[in-house]
Parts: sequence; structure tokens; C-alpha cells
Amino acid sequence: MSSRLRLGVQQALFGWVNFALTAPAIYLWLGLPLVMRQQGWSGTEIGLFQLAGLPAVFKALLAIPVERWPAPVPFNSPSGLPSAQSSGIHAWLRWAWLTGGGFALCLLAMAVAGDQAGKATLFALALLAALLSTWADIPVQALAIGLLPPQARPLAGGIRAAATFAGAVVGGGAMLLVQQARGWALPFMILAACVLSALVVVAVLGRRAGAPVCVMPPVSPEPEQAPWRVWQGFFRQPGAPAWTLLLVGQFPFVAAAWVFLKPLLLDHGLPAGQVAVVAGLGGGALGAGASLAAGWVRRERLMSAAWLSAWANVLALGLLAAALVFQVGMLGLLAGSAALALAMGLASSLAFALMMEFSRDRHRVLDYGLQAGLFSLCRVGVPPLAGLLLDRFGDAAMLGALAAGALCTALAGRRCLRRGHPTS
Repeated sequence: MSSRLRLGVQQALFGWVNFALTAPAIYLWLGLPLVMRQQGWSGTEIGLFQLAGLPAVFKALLAIPVERWPAPVPFNSPSGLPSAQSSGIHAWLRWAWLTGGGFALCLLAMAVAGDQAGKATLFALALLAALLSTWADIPVQALAIGLLPPQARPLAGGIRAAATFAGAVVGGGAMLLVQQARGWALPFMILAACVLSALVVVAVLGRRAGAPVCVMPPVSPEPEQAPWRVWQGFFRQPGAPAWTLLLVGQFPFVAAAWVFLKPLLLDHGLPAGQVAVVAGLGGGALGAGASLAAGWVRRERLMSAAWLSAWANVLALGLLAAALVFQVGMLGLLAGSAALALAMGLASSLAFALMMEFSRDRHRVLDYGLQAGLFSLCRVGVPPLAGLLLDRFGDAAMLGALAAGALCTALAGRRCLRRGHPTS
């Protein structure tokens, strides 16, 4: 198999893994709000339920044991890698199976609990599922960063984001149709099977890590540093502070609008089945297309493209808010929803690619965990505030406030263009 074909297969397999791990999470955070609205949950309650995703905020801490506790392997490892590097790959595989298997069990537990379970029970199960899915993401992405060469990272970010939106098509659309037709339990059982299939693919990728084009060059050993010193080194990279500013503000506002999009369309008269098709299937497909398009951005243009993407967020949120203020009808709402899906696809693709760029070879697990934790901090924190605005002032005011937040990020993001980053 040629090196180009092998790389393409690896990227496709990582795409499937990301799809299979994100589809259940998207069903929890973006699919269930529609079901909750049907059952009478308020906007504040739906927003507070998003706090079950708080474990993602602590991804930097969850990354410490993944990097610090490698699995023992023989000196002559079967992959043909040096012992230290092979030990890291075996550790990532072990952590992926441990945490991913627990995630699948949580999904099965939610299927057994049923839709009549109390809100506290559902929140506790969702919280545990978020913890385990967040933890599972760390070794999987470390494996991807370690195996894919730097020039493949922009496309890898696009594929990962597209896989996330494919997960939105399934988790935020198809599984809602299954839930409406077959009840509460079946979607969780299907999604648990997807997680288990992802773990099988991870094991295959780990076993084939010895292919020369895909493995990072061996890294010479250095004295082990405390995690906080490693993170200090992360922020000393050229452009890292400016990138962090863009990272924490680029995605949360459009993500919060997406959380409330299905309840909003339901409130404005669109039947639940059509909401699942339009926002789940259609929106997910548009986001996936935008993600793949962003994946072809040249590596040295990633930061500039991320800043332009921040302005696309402002435009999309502004269009959706204007459609509500001027009451242009369902067609205007659907156009604003499409713009929101495209903006989310661009933002997520570029964010994933730049996370890879700023993850240093010696500390890719801790660097990725730090960035993903910062990314999740605002993503989880904004929806409860948005829910309060929705209940108190209405959907137009909520979207206007989100557009204002995105505008502040876009204005501050100009600093990113004045500083270098690892690709320049």
C-alpha cells in the first residue's frame, strides 16, 4: 500500500472513530433538548442540563494520568517502534478502551433508566457519560496527533469536524426520528454499539502504528516536568496567548445557539419530526460540508482563516436574530439556521487543526488536554446564561446577546494576525 493511500485510510478511520464517539454526546446535548421541550422542560432547565458536560472543562487534568502512566511493553515491541514510543501508544490504547467502554455502559444505563427517570437521575448519568467520553477523547486524539504528519493536520481537522457534524446528523437528527418512532431506549443502544465499534478501530490503528509514514520521529527523553510547567511552556509558544483568546471565544456562542435551535424551531410551530430532519439532518450535512471545505486551507493560513471564521459566526448569529426581530417567517428562520450550521462547521474544523498545531511533540497529551479544556469551559458555560436570557427576554434577545459576544471575539481576534504561530 502506498504511503499516500495509507495516510488516506488512516484519516478515514480516525474520522469514523470521531464520528462514533461524538454522535452519542451530540444526542445527549443537542438531541435530548428537543425531547425535553416536548416534556415541558423550561429553557433554564435545558441550559442547566448542559452543565452535565462540565467534565470536558477539566480535560487538562484528565490528560495527566494518560501521559504519566504508560503501559509496560517489551523492549522489542511488536510494532517495531522504540520501547518508549511504543509504550506511549499502548498506554493510549489502554486508556481508550477503559474510558470508552465505561462510556458505552453509561449509554446502556440511560436506556434502562427510561424517560420516566427523574431529572436528577438523568443529569447524573449524563454527567458520568460526559466524564468518560471526555477522557476517551484524550488518548484517541493523542494517537491521531502522533501518527499523522504535520502537513496532513489541516485536512485531519476538517475530517474530524466533518465527522462531528456527521455525528450531528445521526445524534441530532436520525436518533431523534428513531426516538419518536421507537421510544427512549433504542437510540442509546445503537449509540453504545457505535462506541464499541470505535474502540475496535482504535485498536487496529494502534497495532499498525509502525508504518513509517505515519509515526512521528522518535523523541529523545527529557526530565519529567510538573504539569503546570508543561502548560507554562505551552503559553510561551509564538502566538499561543492570542490563539487561546480566539479558542475560548470563537465557538461557544454559535454552539449555544445550536443547543437552543431545535427548541426554538419547535416553539415557532415546526413539528418535532421536521425539526429533526431540518436542524438535525440538514444542519449536520451543511456543517460537515463546511468542515471538509475548511480542511483544504493551507497550513500557513490557518490562523487567518480562524479569524475570518469568527466574523462568519457574527454574521450567522446576526441573521438568525434579525429573522426573529423582523418576523420574516419560517423561511427566514431556516435560512438563519443554515448560516449557523455553516459557521459552526468552519469554526470547529479550524479549531481542531490549530489544536494539533499547538500540541508540541513532547507534550501532545497535556497540550491537547489544556486546549480542549479551555475550549469546553466557555462552550459549557454559555448555554445556561443563554437559557436564562431565553426565559426572561425571549429568543431574539438571546440570539442578539450571543451575536454581541461573537462580535467581541472577532474584534479581539485581530491580535492573532499580528503574531506568529507554529505554522509560520
